[in-house]
Amino acid sequence: MLLEFKDLRVAYRGSRGRLPAVRGVDLTVDAGGTMGIAGESGCGKSTLAMAVLRLLPKSAEVSGEILLDGEDLLQMGWGRLRAVRWTGASIVFQGAMHSLNAVQRIGRQIAEPILVHEATTTPAAAARRAEALLERVGLPAARARSYPHELSGGQRQRVMIAMALACDPDLVIADEATTALDVMVQAQVLQLISSLVTERGVGLMMISHDLSVLSAVCDRAAVMYAGRIVEQGPAHEVFADARHPYSAALSAAFPVIGDPAARMNPGGLAGDPPDPVRLPEGCSFRPRCAVAVDRCGGESPELLAVPVRGSAGGAAEAPRVSACFVAQEGMPVVR
Repeated sequence: MLLEFKDLRVAYRGSRGRLPAVRGVDLTVDAGGTMGIAGESGCGKSTLAMAVLRLLPKSAEVSGEILLDGEDLLQMGWGRLRAVRWTGASIVFQGAMHSLNAVQRIGRQIAEPILVHEATTTPAAAARRAEALLERVGLPAARARSYPHELSGGQRQRVMIAMALACDPDLVIADEATTALDVMVQAQVLQLISSLVTERGVGLMMISHDLSVLSAVCDRAAVMYAGRIVEQGPAHEVFADARHPYSAALSAAFPVIGDPAARMNPGGLAGDPPDPVRLPEGCSFRPRCAVAVDRCGGESPELLAVPVRGSAGGAAEAPRVSACFVAQEGMPVVR
């Protein structure tokens, strides 16, 4: 097991008091495995990612455990944590233009973590590796002499991926790596990420609003709502046969090309996520749920195994868990 979250909780201190962003997450990413995290903005998925490398602001209160190769990242001293960043785990941030240094050439920025973490590597050797990494992500080596503003959005994202791979980490975290890219460039970047994960055998934790993206890239997927995981299972099954009404709404939000029913009756979800300071009683999703029952108003459902349809059409137990009373009873989660 490469990465493990144990009862991770993150809250931010602010003018309104204590704001819980992540509420008791248990999650694992296997070595060489791919885990997708989906959910609306504000559900806690980026906070979860930033917590891995302790990149959260000082206002954050963090408890629980985050184990990387069995070592608790939250208990590491700063010297050890600095050594783990880039080499043990690296991150591809959401906004490449804001993450890259606007006044430094691309090649120098890719070479920097190599020089920091490998004392015996010369600047010339690091520069050659930076050019090789650029070629590996589909950019010409000559782009090493470019500045970020001279590249397109897709090219900048490729640079971020090259930088994340610079020190051969065991884990790569991709936080909305394809946001704001057009469909064709998005497909190219996703294909690049998939091939690099396969070739290098690294673990991948990928964050996205789009369940269809995660189903195409990841082995497993977890859906977050109001700081909790509400469903987890094989990514293609979570997308195609959701066992939580929120997961079903996320899947239905993306129309099927060529399907008249999807075009004439687009899916979606009414309302907004709950205020994290004033969460509703019982299930946090209940105010927006079309299949809620009386029990949902008084109890908060735990993340438990649910019956799913087997290949023969009957009920079968599979590695699927859902925090939904309706799903746990084997009932449909959509109307």
